[in-house]
Amino acid sequence: MDQTVPSYASQSGSSALAAQRNRVLRNTYWLLALSMVPTVLGAWIGVQTGLAKAMTPGISLMVFLGGAFGFMFAIEKTKNSAAGVPILLGFTFFMGLMLSRLVGSVLGLSNGASLIMTAFAGTSVIFLGMASMSSIIKRDLSAMGKWLFIGAIMVLVAGIANFFIQSSALMITLSVLVIGIFSAFILYDLKRVQDGQETNYISATLGVYLSVYNIFQSLLMLLGIFGGERD
Repeated sequence: MDQTVPSYASQSGSSALAAQRNRVLRNTYWLLALSMVPTVLGAWIGVQTGLAKAMTPGISLMVFLGGAFGFMFAIEKTKNSAAGVPILLGFTFFMGLMLSRLVGSVLGLSNGASLIMTAFAGTSVIFLGMASMSSIIKRDLSAMGKWLFIGAIMVLVAGIANFFIQSSALMITLSVLVIGIFSAFILYDLKRVQDGQETNYISATLGVYLSVYNIFQSLLMLLGIFGGERD
């Protein structure tokens, strides 16, 4: 008996798989764009109320770490349910609140608004560049994952250590490293979606959002240090 799979069946399966990957990628982009709304809203409320600035640096760090990891745990637990998207958007609002301390400090500079727009433009260029590369590169980038994860953990640990050391040189170095590592993370995460290794758009959005957030924050910090103008 002939067990050969008809060519049209194989083509149909490939088309269905490609359609699924495109749907996940499209939903990831849409949800990422939507997640920017609560982030901006959270940052605006934080600046207007001075909520994040009112907390001491130590309390702010504990709230940030506890809130961020708590939200990420909840997102992974609910990513296959109807609650996944609202929890993700709640997380992005929280991240906006936490960003408001830096945004408020930069807005205190005479050219603060232009620095924020420059950081936003720079982040957008990096994102578009990595997204374009993810669709061009054909090789499997899975091996990048563990090295990027190790790099992110090292930067996180060094960042927490610098909270106590208060070294400007280390802060600048870490900001540059963050931009490099998380730019590569955008490429890695989007490539995983396109290769069918990530099939949940909420998880994919969470990964890309964290990369975009960290790149923007680091760019804004560097611009504030080197390009800030005081009255």
